[in-house]
Amino acid sequence: MNRKYSPEMRERALRMLAETRPSLPTMMSAVRHVAGLLGMSPETLRLWQRRAEVDAGVKPGVTTEAAAEIKRLQKEVSELRKANEILKAASVFFAKELDRP
Repeated sequence: MNRKYSPEMRERALRMLAETRPSLPTMMSAVRHVAGLLGMSPETLRLWQRRAEVDAGVKPGVTTEAAAEIKRLQKEVSELRKANEILKAASVFFAKELDRP
């Protein structure tokens, strides 16, 4: 089931996880406990925790900000490539027009 959670819900869940973690033996048991309280999938909460650790620099990986920048740049490159193809086609067309008597 694919549900969209609000940023406030995400912050609340991560805060609850941080508060619960010391009282439970493993991170996964804390994740299951908090996810059960909030009625969400433990995997969702685990992924949020992982993303928060990467964004904080605790774990290696691409931060959310860097991933968004990469996605933006990939889109820009794609648009520029399309524009270049259009300009190349136009230059060929006009070059042929100039060669006509």
